[in-house]
Amino acid sequence: MEMRRVGVYGVLWELGRVLVVWDRSLGVWRLPGGAVAHAEHPEHAVVREVSRQTGLTVAVDRLRAVVADVTTYPEDDVALHTDRLAFDLSVRGGALRDAVDGPTDQARWLAPAEVARLPLAPFSAELLGLPVIPLPTGAHRPGEPFPPVHPDRRLRFGAYGLVTDPAGRILLTQIADGYPGAGMWHLPGGGTDHGEQPTTGLLRELVEEGGQLGRVVELLGVDNLHNPAALGPEGRPLDWHGVRVIYRVLVDVPTDAVVTESAGGSTARAGWFTPSQAADLLLTGIAASAIGQLGR
Repeated sequence: MEMRRVGVYGVLWELGRVLVVWDRSLGVWRLPGGAVAHAEHPEHAVVREVSRQTGLTVAVDRLRAVVADVTTYPEDDVALHTDRLAFDLSVRGGALRDAVDGPTDQARWLAPAEVARLPLAPFSAELLGLPVIPLPTGAHRPGEPFPPVHPDRRLRFGAYGLVTDPAGRILLTQIADGYPGAGMWHLPGGGTDHGEQPTTGLLRELVEEGGQLGRVVELLGVDNLHNPAALGPEGRPLDWHGVRVIYRVLVDVPTDAVVTESAGGSTARAGWFTPSQAADLLLTGIAASAIGQLGR
């Protein structure tokens, strides 16, 4: 069975030392953080989890990186896809302490050379620029039983692009009838497939929804959408939670915007617009917010 979750992690530095925690369930050190709860904004989740595991009060500075990986649990017949968001955080208060519950029980400020000598979770090593050593076979154990799938809840992780060309035009897509937001103009992108990296999914969607070849140049941030009664193609209200990361994408050689059949029917049409033309369109919230970042 394929399952998905979104994890959030904090990167904190103090006097040349990075904050790491001991994960009992994996038997490794890692960056502090944990899973995003249903409907929870990832930025709120990382503040909550880091505070719970370390005793520190923290604030989000920026979204640093987004990666995905799949862990298999043969004994449970589960392939778990985790989208991991790493945030640069700053300490605003509190005092470092060890956690008293949950999967972690130690928190330490350590120099990179010290961390490099420890057993370290692969995704944490990658984010810190340290050698990545795969966990030994059998090391993966869920901290608690996998919860049953809720019949009316949906988690959707998506990657979207603020896509521009050398002339400064913006590529937008119009949502098709029968989908939430029908008729509005949206950022190109969509949900990523199981096992797919966010940037790979975004560039695939860019071809499907707009017929363009692009390159990702910057990670802009993350948007959270919770609609407890979204009515879509399923034909009944569903409790939707969408986590959407936004990238800046350049199309160096633009062509006419064309929606392909592989877009799956959710996109009615696509087009290139100048910033002034885009300002006159009925935009989704995420599109309006992203376009507002142009020129900053």
